[in-house]
Amino acid sequence: MLGDKAYDSRAVRRELQCRRIMPVISCTGAPNIKGLGRLRCVVEQTFALLHQVTRLAVRWERRLELHDAFVSLACGLICWRRLKRQVA
Repeated sequence: MLGDKAYDSRAVRRELQCRRIMPVISCTGAPNIKGLGRLRCVVEQTFALLHQVTRLAVRWERRLELHDAFVSLACGLICWRRLKRQVA
């Protein structure tokens, strides 16, 4: 998990380790992790692409499996459009 200094606490790190997730979090008072912003940019860009689909920006479905299906469909459409653009 990528996080900035706001997420630097023992409780957060402990919870992530219990779930077997490796935290990549800058420590308070330490210099920033080089390249962390570049990695976070990819995650933020992915969320921005998914929120272009209005149905995902505001969750209308009450059932989780329907929402998951729309997220999967949106991811497939995003990948398809990018691959189509690269081939052309």
